[in-house]
Amino acid sequence: METKGVLYLIPNKISETSLDVVVPKYIFTLVSTIRHYIVEDIRTVRRYLRQLNHEVDINGITFYELNKHTVSTDIADYLKAAENGEDMGLISEAGLPCVADPGNVIVEMAHKKSIRVVPLVGPSSILMALMASGLNGQNFAFNGYIPIDQPDRTRKLRELEARSHREHQSQIFMDTPYRNNRLFCDLKATLSPQTKLCIALNITADDEFICTKTISEWKKTNVDLNKKPCIFII
Repeated sequence: METKGVLYLIPNKISETSLDVVVPKYIFTLVSTIRHYIVEDIRTVRRYLRQLNHEVDINGITFYELNKHTVSTDIADYLKAAENGEDMGLISEAGLPCVADPGNVIVEMAHKKSIRVVPLVGPSSILMALMASGLNGQNFAFNGYIPIDQPDRTRKLRELEARSHREHQSQIFMDTPYRNNRLFCDLKATLSPQTKLCIALNITADDEFICTKTISEWKKTNVDLNKKPCIFII
């Protein structure tokens, strides 16, 4: 029986900080041994692999794109190399694969094909924000992106606040970076004064900012969140 390859879930950086700070050393060596990668954007991953290891033969690598434009029927053969005994890598655009990321469909397929899946250690803005928030880390939920339309947005924020109080559960969410300031205003206008809100901005970057205050305290605080990756927790 032919031995199948391994699918490695390879973390990506979440800021422009030094890779030595956020990526374990063994990954620098591992990437030079893999010839097949499933990625969100080929161009950015090519650059990332070169940063990890200058000896990586970029031209000898086969890339398979997995993003919102990928048709489900296209991914059927994405794991052929692993089925034929070659190791493969799955890399998100930022942070950990399959966490707030579409890579789970590949991992699900790997399990069905009895391909070993190996998750590797790396940065996660979601979990690092929770770690540093001082809020409940034993019962929490990640809710993804907040709705764009105002009525739905307000309704969702109130639902999350109610769930947080009712279930003593930290509610984690985010928005597109250029809408962060708008979301911050909506949070201050919608939530109760005593509700605690953590804002975690640009985690691992030089200008990292993580702070937890009540809504009444945030109303007295000026902070610019525009166009920077941000995690919100209530």
